[in-house]
Amino acid sequence: MVNYTNRVITAIECCLKNEINWPNRLEQTRIASVFAVGGFPRCIGLVDGTTIRLSQHPAEDGETYFDRKGDYSINAQIMSDDRKRIIYFFAGMPGSCHDVTCLRQSSLWKRVHSQQQHLLFDRGQYLLGDSGYTSGERLVAAFRNAGGDKDKTDFNTCIAHVRIANEHCIGILKSRWHSLKEVWTQLKNRAENQYLVRWVRCCILLHNFLNRRKDDWTEADGPIEVDVESEVQIPAPLTPPLDEHAMIARGCRRRLEVQSECLAYMRNVNGTLAFQ
Repeated sequence: MVNYTNRVITAIECCLKNEINWPNRLEQTRIASVFAVGGFPRCIGLVDGTTIRLSQHPAEDGETYFDRKGDYSINAQIMSDDRKRIIYFFAGMPGSCHDVTCLRQSSLWKRVHSQQQHLLFDRGQYLLGDSGYTSGERLVAAFRNAGGDKDKTDFNTCIAHVRIANEHCIGILKSRWHSLKEVWTQLKNRAENQYLVRWVRCCILLHNFLNRRKDDWTEADGPIEVDVESEVQIPAPLTPPLDEHAMIARGCRRRLEVQSECLAYMRNVNGTLAFQ
């Protein structure tokens, strides 16, 4: 059984290897035009984290896999576009790790904070994330605490309306492939962690393949379970970041720019959001 499973995984990886790819300039323009309707004309993707539950306590450092929901799990960072196509993922870190920590371990993060970022983003482009992330030049996150501030509250509402596409994407992914709801195996070592990440990658490859063939999920296929809260590799030790305080300051300025642009577009003459 193990040999057959390995052959299927290898076949999917070989045949569908191009199904997970970062959008090119033409596709980025199309995505941004769609998100512009929601007030984010330079957004080219959405990011969120989810956990993949493990049925058993991992043999190595098992306590680190115990997440806030009381389960053993691994974390998966999912980036998607407006069509619920997954454009990048990073998985394999213990479920107890914060989304920001996991994202900073990815090769995407390292490229964004290097001289290669122009290969991924055009000028002014960014991703949107929830309040669990820290805003940066290329990632705009919702405010963690609006504190009764109307501008912050309205901005968070605008982000939530756009980000629902990512939550639905993750929900459809797990509804299509029930193995991602709970993995019935014990992770005994690093190799088995790598194998699990390959499994996740195959599910994402098939998800994108079906999306490209216009195989839309319908109510007849079952409910979409939304979790409210690419690459195959085991994370290496995090490299020291650039000046952390400078990065946070730039991120705050960037978010204020996007917030101003968004609210100016989305508010009616009476000061309420267009969709309220």
